Amino acid sequence: MAARMCSASPHRLLAALVFLLVGVCDARAAEGVLNIGLVPAEDPRLMIADNQALIDSLRASLNMEVRPFVATDYNGVIEALRAKKLDVALLGPFSYVLAASIAQVDPIAIAETQKQGVSYHSLIIARKDRNIRTLADLKGRTFAFVDPSSTSGHLFPKSAMLRAGLNPDTDMRSIFAGSHDASAIAVQNGKVDAAAVADALYEAAVARGVIKGDEVLVVWKSDPIPGAPAVMRRDLPEPLKQRVRSAFGAMRDIPWSKGTIIKRWAPVTDAHFAVIRETAKILNLDLSKMQ
Repeated sequence: MAARMCSASPHRLLAALVFLLVGVCDARAAEGVLNIGLVPAEDPRLMIADNQALIDSLRASLNMEVRPFVATDYNGVIEALRAKKLDVALLGPFSYVLAASIAQVDPIAIAETQKQGVSYHSLIIARKDRNIRTLADLKGRTFAFVDPSSTSGHLFPKSAMLRAGLNPDTDMRSIFAGSHDASAIAVQNGKVDAAAVADALYEAAVARGVIKGDEVLVVWKSDPIPGAPAVMRRDLPEPLKQRVRSAFGAMRDIPWSKGTIIKRWAPVTDAHFAVIRETAKILNLDLSKMQ
């Protein structure tokens, strides 16, 4: 059955078209259905496959159909939450702060894996043959960020550059690759000199052979960043919210991405993300204009 067109203002047309293509329309935790959004950390087909065990666990715990939706970018998921077309989503930490400011969502928990606790790191990587060893060496070079709303792929590396006296808007030629995989591959293939990427996703790309570890080096590593939370809409029925929290809390040893196991989901509150908001202030970012 063809999906019907949802109403959207002109500046939300792209997001509306995405919803039409994937059939996500007027989804408000309908009877027996939970709609979950995934941000595009890598190829959409891989995102569905990597999250299938999590989706199956939620389906079994909630006794509901769970429908995944992978947007074309971070804001696609945030707009779907705001339009009440998604009930739950897995967001990056900065994407959560942005979503909380415009979409009325609350964090549920952060995944703890065998490789990573409730925090992680942003990396700047470069090809070894480009002679980039410090942030200062990035001046005049080409660079790939991930997405404007990406914590590890934009917010934190840009802050580090500014603190090092480098203005990425004027001192280098930068692009947004759209995903962590694409950002890393752009370095591997020599399309850019350096790029930002999350540590776990970089390590996964190396493990899969997408990135050749002997040809790429880590130029910079951030301080700990709060991990990516699962979130849900604040206006969902309270009984359903309690069931969703319990479902995440009950998960143990869930396969997630290549070689990663979610040991558990650690409960988290909005206060955990204060460092993200403080970093946004340092960068003079107006969250209302980051849509």
